[in-house]
Amino acid sequence: MHTFEQLTELFGKYFSAQQLPTLPKNLYDPCRYFLQLGGKRIRPVFCLMGNELFGYIHEDAYKVGTAIELFHNFTLIHDDIMDEAELRRGKPTVHTKYGNTAALLSGDVMMIKAYQYLENIQTEYLKNILLLFNKTAVEVCEGQQLDMDYAQDNRIDLYEYIKMIELKTSVLLAASLEMGAIIGGASEGSSKHLYAFGKNLGIAFQIQDDYLDAFGEAAKFGKEIGGDIKQNKKTALLIRALEVATDAQRLKLNNALNNNADNKVETVIELFRECGVPEWAKALKEEYLNKAMYHLEEVAVQSTRKKHLKDIAAFLIQRDY
Repeated sequence: MHTFEQLTELFGKYFSAQQLPTLPKNLYDPCRYFLQLGGKRIRPVFCLMGNELFGYIHEDAYKVGTAIELFHNFTLIHDDIMDEAELRRGKPTVHTKYGNTAALLSGDVMMIKAYQYLENIQTEYLKNILLLFNKTAVEVCEGQQLDMDYAQDNRIDLYEYIKMIELKTSVLLAASLEMGAIIGGASEGSSKHLYAFGKNLGIAFQIQDDYLDAFGEAAKFGKEIGGDIKQNKKTALLIRALEVATDAQRLKLNNALNNNADNKVETVIELFRECGVPEWAKALKEEYLNKAMYHLEEVAVQSTRKKHLKDIAAFLIQRDY
């Protein structure tokens, strides 16, 4: 069994060896630029871990992992355009560096390349992989649209928000694990428990991401602090603050969100602190982590084989970047 770090290195070597065409430069240079920014590679490594939980890692897990990583990066490039974000992983976003047209096309071709990797896996599980991949791709798009919609709607409650991040973030983590399990020959019951583990872990992961956007350090986080606040995104933190704030605090919070003053981020973060939001977010994150660990325990393999998944789950919800 490999650790997450070992599999990250193995996948990194495989992924970096995959070559994009040279021409046209204005299409593929932005792709190369973005992919070379790195990232945590959590999703493709989860595919490898899902496979190894049930046996030796099959070469097809690397192909599926590559498809997952290309799809994920496609969504990030397009998300950055929609969010008008200037930084990604501490570097200029693709649309900032190359323009919106190049960013859109580069994202599109990454998506198509993802399917080209899926074309080459064994036929015995190709249908199930494609069904899950396509279902997940649609759900991620639905989640992104809800995220954009919610920015303009002050009536969003926590349940609606959790459903949105489940679609936008969690289902891809969950599907990565299940696709690896399918390749590893897992039973349907174990595959579904592993999916539920990934889904709940993904929700905890996003809550931690929300927390870091307001209370992290820009140098470690790789993005400017308060990016969600600037975009008036309905994160778990904002929903909670609006729910528990006094009338005076709610008025001040809404004024800050609507006026876009230079001190908007600082004002909102201070109101979050007054409303006890940081402590609440940490508790909510732990709640979803506990749900995830329950489902991991239900997967029908020896407990010792689950150690590395337990370790990475603990790390992901305690990270500061």
